[in-house]
Amino acid sequence: MKTKTSPKTAFTLVEIMIVVAIIGLLAAVAIPNFLHARSKSQQTACINNLRQLDQAKQAWAMEKGKSSSDTPVQSDVQPYLGRGSSGTLPCCPLDSTRVFINSYTLGDVSNAPVCNLNGNGQKDPATPHELPRGAS
Repeated sequence: MKTKTSPKTAFTLVEIMIVVAIIGLLAAVAIPNFLHARSKSQQTACINNLRQLDQAKQAWAMEKGKSSSDTPVQSDVQPYLGRGSSGTLPCCPLDSTRVFINSYTLGDVSNAPVCNLNGNGQKDPATPHELPRGAS
């Protein structure tokens, strides 16, 4: 009587190497896109914070009858940010200290607030996140 033996089904070394190469290729494409999306979302969050700060400055100036050359301090704009007088002020997502003073400079009423951090999370007034012109 003949015994039938079925060949064992298994992956060959070449097939496993091809699968690993495909996964590596997909990772090489996906990781840079993920990092770009992350930095873009941080920039968007910072610009939205700048927009809120600018609107708070404008509301403060209008309510208190201030001129365009007056400069508000943190406690002046805090009630206009919807966080109450004891709430925290926003900070740039790149700021590891999470302190408003390190993140933003308010400036006078006629100028938009400025982010003090660049894309590396370091203080660099030459390359800040900026509020687009005419956007408040």
